[in-house]
Amino acid sequence: MPITFSKYHGTGNDFIMVDNRTGGLNPTVNLVEKLCNRHFGIGADGLILLENAQESSLMMRYFNSDGRESTMCGNGGRCYAHFAHQLGLAGQHVSFYGIDGFHEAYMLDNGNIRLRMIDVSAVEPVEDGFFLNTGSPHFVLFVRNVEEVSVEHEGRLTSKSVNVQHGGTNVNFVQLAGEKVLKIRTYERGVEAETLSCGTGSVASAIAYANFFGFAEGPVELLAPGGTLRVYFNQEGDGYKNIWLEGAVTHVFNGSIEVDDL
Repeated sequence: MPITFSKYHGTGNDFIMVDNRTGGLNPTVNLVEKLCNRHFGIGADGLILLENAQESSLMMRYFNSDGRESTMCGNGGRCYAHFAHQLGLAGQHVSFYGIDGFHEAYMLDNGNIRLRMIDVSAVEPVEDGFFLNTGSPHFVLFVRNVEEVSVEHEGRLTSKSVNVQHGGTNVNFVQLAGEKVLKIRTYERGVEAETLSCGTGSVASAIAYANFFGFAEGPVELLAPGGTLRVYFNQEGDGYKNIWLEGAVTHVFNGSIEVDDL
């Protein structure tokens, strides 16, 4: 059976996008893992399905490259918005549901896509860092030099030792690079490796930074290996609202692959 897809990346965080409104693709763990395999499949950090929601809206389903359906993906959500626009399902404003609730995105004049993220109710100090949920669980650790961190090794250890009862956490290593400017590298659970950028991780890092240094609004600029993201927010009490993630999205190519060949 052939699967038609589009390949996207948001600042280096790459995805296989499939229009699955007819429900023709059954995303088993084995199939998703093979599609995302960079040697024998298409290759990606994850698979994203565009489906219909019960509310007569669109639904985004995200699967990590380990084949398992996962929590919200910020860069994936931005790519999803572009994909929906390209399919003619939305104009400059795109609304859809993710596993964490309602989202909306805007196509900006500069080519970037700005995505509304869920509110953050609290930032929890844990050991030497901060834990918070931005649609996905994230642990943020501030370091002196992010280039010297062994992200694969340290990230894997931390990922499996924080938020253990709920499957672990993503891990962000963050270095201050200027006023409201951060360098970031992220270890993503489910991918089980460093990714070139992480949207929910950038949101978590920006808010943890604001919480620690005591300022109430963004934007904060995040410099990831794959590109630059900006996070906007406003503090309200102990939480943060009006959170937006902005950055570039690239449509790489379209293709078709025979599932039976995998």
